[in-house]
Parts: sequence; C-alpha cells; structure tokens
Amino acid sequence: MVIKRGFYLLLGLSSLFLGLLGIAIPLLPTVPFILLAAFCFARSSSRLHDWLMTHPWFADALQNWHSERAIRRGLKRKAYIATCLSFSVSIILVPLLWVKLMLLAMLTGLLLYLRQIPELDD
Repeated sequence: MVIKRGFYLLLGLSSLFLGLLGIAIPLLPTVPFILLAAFCFARSSSRLHDWLMTHPWFADALQNWHSERAIRRGLKRKAYIATCLSFSVSIILVPLLWVKLMLLAMLTGLLLYLRQIPELDD
C-alpha cells in the first residue's frame, strides 16, 4: 500500500509541475495535468488534494468537474482556442506530412471530446 501511495504521490507532483508549466508554455496542456494531479492526490495525500481543490486558480474548474462533470462556457471557449492555436503551431512547424495528418487527427478527436463535455453558464 505504501508503494502505491508513493507512486500516486510522485505522479501527482509530476502532473502538477507539468500543469503549472503548461500555464507558461502554450504547447503544453494545463487542464489534463491538473485533473491527473487531483486524481493522484486523492489517492495519496489528502493534504495536497485539499490544497489543490481549494487553490484559487484551479478550485472552480475542479469543483465543477468533480460535482457535475461539466466546465464553464468561458473555460471551454479558452480550451478550444488554446488547443487550436497550439496544434496549429505544431502543424505548421512539423515538416513531415504524415505527422501533420496525425496532429490534425488528434486535434479533431480532442475538439470532438471537448464538444461533448457539458457546459455550465458563466
């Protein structure tokens, strides 16, 4: 059990670090890493989980996701914009056609996934 908690704690801290980095680096997504960190902290450290769930930057989105499996309309719009911008930059910079097509397929899948997430009014 100690090894499992340690694994979740390490994965949670790594995810939190990558999520915070994603705030500054446009090509690195923030939300999936913060959600993964919350998941891991719930299984390893109640103190870190409580801290993350009450943090001013993430609390609203995490609470909405946890309680209603939905996100605010404004946040969803920002996710669309950030996703399209980051994938567009990647598609433009990559020289290989097959990689461009793969990125385009991934973008399409991600946008379809985002579309099916329920929205809350702002």
